Amino acid sequence: MALFNLGTLGSTPILQNDFHLNPSDLTDVFQFKITSGKNINLSLTDISAGDNADIRLFRDSNNNGVLDNFDRKVGLVSNQGSNHDDAINFKTSPGTFFAEVSPVSLASSGDLSYDLALSATAPSGTFPLSDSFSNLLPKEFVLGNLSGDVTRTGNVNNQNTTDVYNFSLGNFEGVNIKLNGLSTDADMRLIRDFNNNRIVDAGEEIARSTNGGITSELISNITAAGNYFLQVTEFSGATNYNLTLDHFTTTFA
Repeated sequence: MALFNLGTLGSTPILQNDFHLNPSDLTDVFQFKITSGKNINLSLTDISAGDNADIRLFRDSNNNGVLDNFDRKVGLVSNQGSNHDDAINFKTSPGTFFAEVSPVSLASSGDLSYDLALSATAPSGTFPLSDSFSNLLPKEFVLGNLSGDVTRTGNVNNQNTTDVYNFSLGNFEGVNIKLNGLSTDADMRLIRDFNNNRIVDAGEEIARSTNGGITSELISNITAAGNYFLQVTEFSGATNYNLTLDHFTTTFA
C-alpha cells in the first residue's frame, strides 16, 4: 500500500494524475484533513480501458494518523462498473480522512492507471451558492448525444451532495432542463469544460438555477453544439428529484 499525505484540502482541486496500480502495489491511500465543515469532493477518472477501480472514503476515527480496521468500520464507496468514473461528494465536519483507490479487476497487462481529483468546498446551504457547488466533473451519469427527451430520477443528501450528468448536443439541436419533484431545496448548474481538465474553471459555468425551497429549477434554450456537464446539488437536506432534458431541433447550427 502506498500512502500520500496531501495536507489540508481546500477549494482549489488537488490533482493526482497518471497514478498506477499493479499486482505488487494494489492500493493507493491519500490522506488529507479539513479544518472546518465542508463538502469533500472526490473524482476518480481516466481509469485504463479493460480495468475497474473503486474509491473509498474513511475518517481517521481514532486520530492515530493510520488507516486501520477501526477506521474501516464506517466509510463511503463509489463502485461504478468497468472503467466508468467514480465520485464521492460528502458533507462532513472537520477531521482527517483517507481516500483509498483499489482495483476491482486488472487487464491482462496487470497495470491500472487512473487520475484522481480532490477538493473541499463550502458545505451545502452556504451563500454564495457558487462556493458550495462541487468544482469536479466526473462523468457519473453519461447520457450521450441527445437525440430525444431524457428523464432521470435521483437523490441528493449529505452523503451524496452532488450528481453529475454528462451529455452533448450536435448542430441544430437544443435542450431545456427541468429539475422538480423536490422535497427540500436543490439546485443545478450547467458547465462547458472547454479545456477538458475535468475541473470547473472560471468562465465555464453556462447557466444555473437556484430557486428557493421546493420550487422547480429550470435552465432554458441551450443551443450551442458541444459537450456539457450538469450538476444537481443538495442545498438544504436530502431530497429525491426528477430531471427532464427536453430535446428540440433548431434551424441554426
